[in-house]
Amino acid sequence: MTGPAGGRKVVCVGRNKTGTTSIEAALRSLGLRLGLQARGETIRADWASRDFARVVALCRTADAFQDVPCSYPETCRAVDAAFPGSKFILTVRDSAQRWFDSLVRFHTRIVGKRRLPTADDLRAFDYRYPGYLWDGFVLQHGDDERRLYDRDLYISHYLEHNRSVTEHFHDRPDDLLVLNVAHPDAMQRLCDVIGAPYAGQAMPHLNRSA
Repeated sequence: MTGPAGGRKVVCVGRNKTGTTSIEAALRSLGLRLGLQARGETIRADWASRDFARVVALCRTADAFQDVPCSYPETCRAVDAAFPGSKFILTVRDSAQRWFDSLVRFHTRIVGKRRLPTADDLRAFDYRYPGYLWDGFVLQHGDDERRLYDRDLYISHYLEHNRSVTEHFHDRPDDLLVLNVAHPDAMQRLCDVIGAPYAGQAMPHLNRSA
């Protein structure tokens, strides 16, 4: 891959809680410079208006990217158009149900302190700012509090995101790697698609929710 100013990037477009933190660690171990996650998270409102100028500008600063806003629908199309020849990684779980369960466990542990968080909990939780998590729910799922942690809603959006990404690359299979980081061959497949040497190393497994 080329350096930060080059035209080719490695972009993980999997939804949060699909192993994106593990991918970040793996890419760092292969010598790639990762974009600043904090900067990406602070420009997600641009995504809501489908203004990708600052997202593209961010992608000029490093070799590889993951998490928000790359994990949001449609971002891959804008980055793909801006950086021809880039490689995209769609991280997935064994099933949509397992992805949803992982997300709920994570929020229950971090936000709810062993109980399912409420909308007020998300509004009060201070991540990038108080209410960041609630705003994220609204951006992705709407502002109906009754749909918070609605299994069918979340899973439908997860599946639609994955479908949209795979459809975008349907005639360019070499540019997209659909990857479950829990599989034994995950690290080798990652190395193969980005052209990195593989010496038998295992995929890191970080930020588990169990």
